[in-house]
Amino acid sequence: METDRYLYIKHMVCDRCIMAVTKVLERLGLTPVSVVLGRAELAETPTESQKEEIRKSLEALGFELIDDPRTRIVEQVKNLIIEWVHRSGRRPHVNLSQYLASECRHDYSTLSKLFSETQGTTIEKYCIAQKIERAKELLDYGELSLGEIADRLDYSSTAHLSAQFKTFTGLTPRQYKQQKSMPRIPLDKV
Repeated sequence: METDRYLYIKHMVCDRCIMAVTKVLERLGLTPVSVVLGRAELAETPTESQKEEIRKSLEALGFELIDDPRTRIVEQVKNLIIEWVHRSGRRPHVNLSQYLASECRHDYSTLSKLFSETQGTTIEKYCIAQKIERAKELLDYGELSLGEIADRLDYSSTAHLSAQFKTFTGLTPRQYKQQKSMPRIPLDKV
């Protein structure tokens, strides 16, 4: 079956994750057609023993194969939000709810309900948490002003970013920069 060539993978959050998964698949003698956050397409359908080897190899690196369709959808939403927030140069010119509905091929209300039920938070709060982590990263680099960071993360103003930053971290962006002791949260733990 065509869909048996797809593997859905949890905890992929960056380009290094894509490279690591690609290397695992190649090392196991499989041919990845494409590997993106959360999903790998293979040229061939893996056997059950190959799938078990894939599972073990991925788990050794901190990834998980996802078999449950509902979990796949939630992980797809998370990966799309990570892409949306952390790769701003590739952001489509639509709002997030339209983007998620289009990419997941489900209406947004269904996605929102499923996400809230399984994650204990809303898509919006998850997206804000990702934005705050991205803001921390950009503040740590020290290359952009707060206004440029707000603009890059699609905030209407620096005041809006500062207010959400303080709500999520307990610090203003300025206090965060001065303190430098607040660790950033890994993207798959947000």
